[in-house]
Amino acid sequence: MGAAKRVFVTGGAGYVGSVLVPKLLGQGHKVKVLDLCIFGEEALDSVKGHKDFVLVKGDMRDRALLEREIPGSEAVIHLACISNDPSFELNPKLGKSINYDCFPDLVDVSKRNKVSRFIYASSSSVYGIKDEENVTEDLALKPLTDYSKYKALCEDILLKERAPGFAALILRPATVCGYSPRLRLDLTVNILTNHAVNSKKIKVFGGDQKRPNIHIEDVTDLYVQALEWPESAIDGRIFNAGYENHTVRQIAEMVRRVVGDDVAIETTPTDDHRSYHISSEKIRRELGFAPRRTIEDAAKDLLAAFRAGKIPNSMTDSRYFNIKRMQELNLK
Repeated sequence: MGAAKRVFVTGGAGYVGSVLVPKLLGQGHKVKVLDLCIFGEEALDSVKGHKDFVLVKGDMRDRALLEREIPGSEAVIHLACISNDPSFELNPKLGKSINYDCFPDLVDVSKRNKVSRFIYASSSSVYGIKDEENVTEDLALKPLTDYSKYKALCEDILLKERAPGFAALILRPATVCGYSPRLRLDLTVNILTNHAVNSKKIKVFGGDQKRPNIHIEDVTDLYVQALEWPESAIDGRIFNAGYENHTVRQIAEMVRRVVGDDVAIETTPTDDHRSYHISSEKIRRELGFAPRRTIEDAAKDLLAAFRAGKIPNSMTDSRYFNIKRMQELNLK
């Protein structure tokens, strides 16, 4: 392990952040989280009171807040965003203000305050629909939605701001799956597992679309590792991060194998033919990073959490669904 760092994590109380933050603290890093906490703070209960942990409840669109809280940080891991297309489309103005408009300020304040490493969580959706069998990092970006368009534009901003002493790494993760204290049940594998467990029926819309996934434990290991690699290996670099590319139908079959043969799979037609099949060969080849957990592992973890009573009211509670919670809060 390298030297401990002071790490500033935006969105650290979210789906990925609430698994990442305990890992960072476990590696000896000092962690400050900035999060609106619209899903509550309970997801970080396991580290509450930790001597090296600070939670700042606030809005990263507030530059004055960034100027107050970022100084002293050596690395920024930027996770916070309005996640996924439907949530973004619910309020495009809000989505743009959080996912794009405040990004130049975040980068500028980080750079001015001697942050030496900025790790940006982009998305593999920036490629749009491709015919290539394996979508690699050198292919042109053709984002189809505002969500993915602003992810791509932020990549450009960050790369332009690179400078000696300010290293920039862009990661394009696949869809994340698996259990988290701040669980999302609006992501492919998690949706299918929820329905398999609780209604013994999985609805597959279409089924031939490919959906790359990455286990939440793998993607959080990746962010921890990203603090360790030498600057020369990561500065100005872009890496996809996914596991195998499976069709939605194949994912449904995997979930059924985990949950039980009594789960029915119903297929209905869909207008949504978006299909992604990303290659994660570059990050394996150049940095030695390879996922160690499968989609079936994610389904097993979720099944165990359901059985342990950790996911109450999973079909109805808005805390598991970004779009429902945003509608309730009327976030501005």
